[in-house]
Amino acid sequence: MTADRTEGTQDEATLGRIETEVALLMRLGEATRRASGTAEHRVLDRAAYVILRYLDSVGPQNVSGLAARLNLDGSTVTRQVSAMQRDGLITRTPDPADGRGTVVSPTQAGLQRMAAVQAARTRLYGDILAAWSPDDRDTLADLLHRLNEALDARNRRR
Repeated sequence: MTADRTEGTQDEATLGRIETEVALLMRLGEATRRASGTAEHRVLDRAAYVILRYLDSVGPQNVSGLAARLNLDGSTVTRQVSAMQRDGLITRTPDPADGRGTVVSPTQAGLQRMAAVQAARTRLYGDILAAWSPDDRDTLADLLHRLNEALDARNRRR
């Protein structure tokens, strides 16, 4: 067997392991969240949490900006934003750049609920990763960030 063929086979095996581990990560992450005994994990659904985290980090956005950043259809984001507005998590104001659209901003209640979920998740992962060294936790955070950036870049090319 040639070196190129051996490396290709190893790479395929590694990519297969990555695929399996990502699938398990998604499944176990959701199961862990659902099984958590604290109510803080359930004060926001996943979509509302992600939207609020994004708005908290970048500031008010129009729906099309949210949709582009989250790689979602505008109508999907509009439905999510409408539900969040009904729940008092965000406000909508006319978009000064486009009078037909609106700008979405988090409310204080939305930010408080987001912070509660974030704190609960941080504690949870602190417990799960307690036996890991600080360097290992830092490496995991860096690698997950790189994976998310690669996934986002691929989705944006489509």
